[in-house]
Amino acid sequence: MKRATEVGDLIELRLDHIEQNERDAALSLLLEHLNRADDSIILTLRSPNQGGRSSIDAQARRSFWRSLADLPTNWFADLELDLVNEFARANETTALDWRQVICSHHDFNGVPADLEKVYARMSATPARIIKIAVQANDAMDCIPIFHLLERVQREEREMIAIAMGPAGIMSRVLGPSRGSFLTYGSLDDESATAPGQLTAREMREVYRIDRIDRETKIFGIIGNPVSHSLSPHIHNAAFEAAKFNAVYIPFEVGDANEFMRRMVQPRSREIDWNLRGLSVTAPHKLTVMDRLDWIGPSAKEMQAVNTIVVRDDELHGYNTDAIGFISPLRGRFGSLKHARCAIIGAGGAARAALWALNSEGAQVTLFARDPALAEFFARQFSAECKSIADANFNGFDVVINTTPLGTCGERENETPVTAEKLRGVRLAYDLVYNPLETRFLREARAAGCETLSGLEMLIAQAVEQFKLWTGREPDAEVMRAAALRGLNE
Repeated sequence: MKRATEVGDLIELRLDHIEQNERDAALSLLLEHLNRADDSIILTLRSPNQGGRSSIDAQARRSFWRSLADLPTNWFADLELDLVNEFARANETTALDWRQVICSHHDFNGVPADLEKVYARMSATPARIIKIAVQANDAMDCIPIFHLLERVQREEREMIAIAMGPAGIMSRVLGPSRGSFLTYGSLDDESATAPGQLTAREMREVYRIDRIDRETKIFGIIGNPVSHSLSPHIHNAAFEAAKFNAVYIPFEVGDANEFMRRMVQPRSREIDWNLRGLSVTAPHKLTVMDRLDWIGPSAKEMQAVNTIVVRDDELHGYNTDAIGFISPLRGRFGSLKHARCAIIGAGGAARAALWALNSEGAQVTLFARDPALAEFFARQFSAECKSIADANFNGFDVVINTTPLGTCGERENETPVTAEKLRGVRLAYDLVYNPLETRFLREARAAGCETLSGLEMLIAQAVEQFKLWTGREPDAEVMRAAALRGLNE
């Protein structure tokens, strides 16, 4: 609790995390402490079917709450709807002060079709605060949550509305600025009590939640998945340094076409929010193009948009991957005219690298698992296309890994090529940025190559995005420092 007060305004104590045989002793200690404490407390004893962590039957829950008459005024009691209804029918006003009651309902399967009816049943109870938490399987599942918050503001009720899971992060970050009574953050990554819960420190230091209001400009990244992205760390730090009233949020999106229609396009979106721009990552860089009003020439040639700018009622698409890729490479290598460059991979990142190197006058060979599939777009940029299976890179100036091999997680110990095949190469460039030191880069260093991390591309393309969104030059060193902090965390 002492640590929690350093980062939170209220503290929720989840007594359902304590086993039954320990609960009485814990409660005794708790009461002794809280009767002399100034902390604002939410006391919760969640039932198993509402997300509780230990087995507790209905009778034990009833007995527990009946034993807590005369709560201190800085306490809140979080009761599920079934108990609130039961106590209200019994008119147990002596045991509960309804001004201190949060009536809660959780759905861990998704957004119920009768969400408005659930709210109506809860609104009819005497509880002062209503809490509804639903599982979001896609960012669009947050739309009903924002509609509920609009409704309770019209009705002048107090409500906590949250979409759980990585796809619901926007509801946690934006909820309080749209009338949610509070939002939840965990003390650390290990103590999260609901899926998709950010830490309280992250909410304050990365998203600057205390400063978000209805005028705050909203930016974000759409992809699937996106919870691993460093972009929120990078752009939020840049907004803070520039004193720019904006926040950058990850949006986990399955159907990019519908997301663009329902949440992005000003002429058709279903929520009232100050969305001003987006980063776009895999697998949506091509799909979003159908929903844009204007697309930059380089993005058209690459058939990939990674940046969207909302201009009045129009959506404009750009690609900053190419300049983000080439800027650090040019800075490290010098002129790339006639340089012999090998690209490993044939996805969207390879396409951006191929376009950029072709513009610099480099001689490019594309190495792919299936050269026949990569041949078409290699030919567009006068590049050779070969199989990675029998590749040897001796004689190349630069070798670039555009595949996900080596990314933090299951594939972290993988590499597209080993040191033996990289001998004689001047510089190896890995577009993977997490971890900073990939196996590909370790193999390249063992072969005597210079190395370049994908973090430099990430920062360089983010600088270009920031300029498109704000018309300002960001502090690139602030961005880099934020990215390194994010990686360390």
